[in-house]
Amino acid sequence: MKIPYIGICDFTSPKQVERLLPLFPETLPHKLMVGVMMSQKTLTGRPSRWSGIFLPKEEIASIFIDHPRVMNTIHYADYEDVDPRQLSVYLERVVCHGGPNLHAIQLDMIWPNELEVWRFRRTFPFMPIVLQVGKQAMKIAGDDPQEVVAHLKRYGDVIDYVLLDRSMGRGEGMDAELLLTYADAIAEYIPDLGLAWAGGLGPKTTGRAAPLYLKHPNGSADAQSQLRPSGDAKDPIHWGYARQYLKNMIALVQCCQQ
Repeated sequence: MKIPYIGICDFTSPKQVERLLPLFPETLPHKLMVGVMMSQKTLTGRPSRWSGIFLPKEEIASIFIDHPRVMNTIHYADYEDVDPRQLSVYLERVVCHGGPNLHAIQLDMIWPNELEVWRFRRTFPFMPIVLQVGKQAMKIAGDDPQEVVAHLKRYGDVIDYVLLDRSMGRGEGMDAELLLTYADAIAEYIPDLGLAWAGGLGPKTTGRAAPLYLKHPNGSADAQSQLRPSGDAKDPIHWGYARQYLKNMIALVQCCQQ
């Protein structure tokens, strides 16, 4: 079983991480996923509408503390897939900017080139990979859970987790029953793949994930936009919201594991 996590994306300070870690009880197997965004454009220094919002790549390593209960993760976004033949090279650069405490990379991409993912994994065999399967990825697979499974199988064992996320950072509320059809198919045919989900999760909406946790209690979750009062990922996180989200999510996980 992959170690499950409860994630927050867009940390900007290690102190934010340190203040949240005491919320995790010793009996909970989940780690705190400490997420920081990066895109192909911000990695390569090209102009982007996120340039003033994402942390500069030179500062990312300073966010990642050395602690056994964290899963430090760079969320690497490239929905344009400008040059898929260079993905492995880009990911190697991402790892360098993550520093010594980087634990995982999440690919916020639409079915990235399998060969390039394999090439990267050969260079970094112990770097877990989370693959986001969003709305467009599902559409390419015919909105069919079995076809999503077929796409995932092309990656073999180089993918460690799959994040079912039709919202893709926009704060749209998840349809848990729909995501459950995908989670069930993946669990049946690729049982070693860690399951994760996202979609409008925040301090008032953790209950949306209950159907998923009731069926898959060792699953993982991630949150971003709804940790802001505005619901806009371009605004700073409200850390009171983040704290309450974690409390509620931990309570939900514990309830579903009983």
